[in-house]
Amino acid sequence: MTDAAVLAAVLGVVGGVVLTVLLFLARRLAKGQADLGGDAEQATYRALHLASLAAPHLRGGLGGPDVPRATRHLRVLLGASAVALVRGDEVVAFDGHGDAASEALGSAAARIAAQVRATGRRQVFPRATGSTEGLEAVGAPITVDGEITGVVVAFAAPVRAPLVRAVGEVADWCAAQLELGELDASRSALAEAELRSLRAQISPHFIYNALTAIASFIHTEPERARDLVLEFADFTRYSFRRQGEFTTVAEELGSIHSYLALEHARFGDRLRVTLRIAPETLATVIPFLSVQPLVENAVRHGVEPGEGGGTILIAAEDAATHTEITVEDDGVGMDPEALRALLGATDTGAHVGLRNVDTRLRQLYGPNGGLVVETNTGAGTLVRMRIPKSQPQHEAAPA
Repeated sequence: MTDAAVLAAVLGVVGGVVLTVLLFLARRLAKGQADLGGDAEQATYRALHLASLAAPHLRGGLGGPDVPRATRHLRVLLGASAVALVRGDEVVAFDGHGDAASEALGSAAARIAAQVRATGRRQVFPRATGSTEGLEAVGAPITVDGEITGVVVAFAAPVRAPLVRAVGEVADWCAAQLELGELDASRSALAEAELRSLRAQISPHFIYNALTAIASFIHTEPERARDLVLEFADFTRYSFRRQGEFTTVAEELGSIHSYLALEHARFGDRLRVTLRIAPETLATVIPFLSVQPLVENAVRHGVEPGEGGGTILIAAEDAATHTEITVEDDGVGMDPEALRALLGATDTGAHVGLRNVDTRLRQLYGPNGGLVVETNTGAGTLVRMRIPKSQPQHEAAPA
């Protein structure tokens, strides 16, 4: 075979390999595009993505500092030349169409919003923007609890029917985000109220008994009285701190140590305590004052009524995605039906600490995130809580 023939054969093989590779890549590319879905699916994904980006910035209300960032995403979502959010007579956020026209469009948005509020309906304004590059506008009310709290105004040249419908839908979506923000605020306020109630419930009963116990040692054991005063100071400093709704297992256990030292001064050998704390659970973030009230409940309603006192077991175990914390006593216990009625009551009587902790846990972690209580008359009481290890939205306050 001549050199030319050999070269031709080699080029033929190489050409075949290159063609095969190109065909393979083309098939993979076509398959990748198919996996991403058609135009409609991609448009849906894009709309949902933009909505998810805007949502957090609306949760603080139309007067919040992040509203301009939400407006930017809404303009892209609507495909409009500019978008304004108006609250009352104030344009709280504006995005698009350059700085030169912003002032004129802002004034136009305020006028449009006033007319939308007057009618309570979505409206199109073909000539509302004056001579600003022939832009037209559409405005839709943001209605929360039957009241117009704001107006979405979009500018385009021209305004077509799809944009008119889309602005109405976006206004309704904004209303839903504002309502969710109000719900979050109400939930936080309720949680804070429950925490204040818990502090108020702890203070009178415990402070009186602690000071009485300290006084009993002043003349007979002054050094112990001094130590108890320090424990009392540590406990009250922790319990009545103002910053943060969350703490760690380690910090809560420090407060519980002070509490039990003061209670042991009252009960002596009648109060016995066992700790079983897995080291890896100490850094778990938990609601502030969530374990200590369970320990106080065990002392007051489990150990104290019994003639021979009792033992309290405090345990924290690693349970995969959660930390499981239990407080168990071998005291008098109670009828399960009576306990169920107490937990569902709204008065401030017995077991209010248990009830408040259960309420706060359910507010934070959902209806299945509350306390699990096992008890019976004469059989003691076990209270269990399960806290998620991953809580990126919750941070423990500095100690």
